[in-house]
Amino acid sequence: MPVALITGCSSGIGRALADAFKAAGYQVWATARKAEDVATLATAGFIAVQLDVNDGQTLEQLSERINQQHGGLDVLVNNAGYGAMGPLLDGGVPAMQRQFETNVFAIVGVTRALFPVLRRAKGLVVNIGSVSGVLVTPFAGAYCASKAAVHALSDALRMELAPFGIRVMEVQPGAIASRFAKNAGHEAEQLISEQSPWWPLREGIRARAKASQDNPTPTREFAAALLKAIDQPKPPRLLRLGNGSRVLPLIATWLPAGLLQKGLMKRFGLKQSL
Repeated sequence: MPVALITGCSSGIGRALADAFKAAGYQVWATARKAEDVATLATAGFIAVQLDVNDGQTLEQLSERINQQHGGLDVLVNNAGYGAMGPLLDGGVPAMQRQFETNVFAIVGVTRALFPVLRRAKGLVVNIGSVSGVLVTPFAGAYCASKAAVHALSDALRMELAPFGIRVMEVQPGAIASRFAKNAGHEAEQLISEQSPWWPLREGIRARAKASQDNPTPTREFAAALLKAIDQPKPPRLLRLGNGSRVLPLIATWLPAGLLQKGLMKRFGLKQSL
């Protein structure tokens, strides 16, 4: 029975992937940060693990548990993450650090800790990025930068892990039905303040936080398509799934930068002078 470990399984993409892998006959290690989510996953029949993806000691213990029980890990899905929304200068360096710790640094930390079991199984690492790493928008600068970093480190890891027989796939979802917009909206509201120079543009900030749920692809459909790609003899290096996942990168590539900037500024209310 193949073994998969998926981070960030409390809801959305992570939970849908855990369900899809389990239905396909995988032994699924499903992780979440909160105890109540771990209990829910355990009840659903997963090997549920409470995990802060930035906790190095817990990651080492997890790797040893997988080694003892299975001897190897066939698939690692680095899915845990969130979207920091709001003006870059309002969030400042602390918001950037928190965003990169979860969305970027954790991918390296988790993969490093699980490298021994991935090597034994000649496994596959799947990093969940975003089309936001390709088409950058205002009021999501930290999030877009983190997903651009996921793209770069996926390319680097693909080359560096190849000699060990470990493959790397990057997934760039478009709009996927999940709690992402709700959580992103919560993040934005933490920054929206009457003291901010961007206070008059607060509705544009809120609109960006909700943008990921414009005609979203159902998570079950997304998970099924991703699992199908993973099970191919040669999984693709880059996979774009979900509404907008192909169109938005094309727009970013072919539309003149000046026109794209004007369009995005108009879309999120940045045309007025403050």
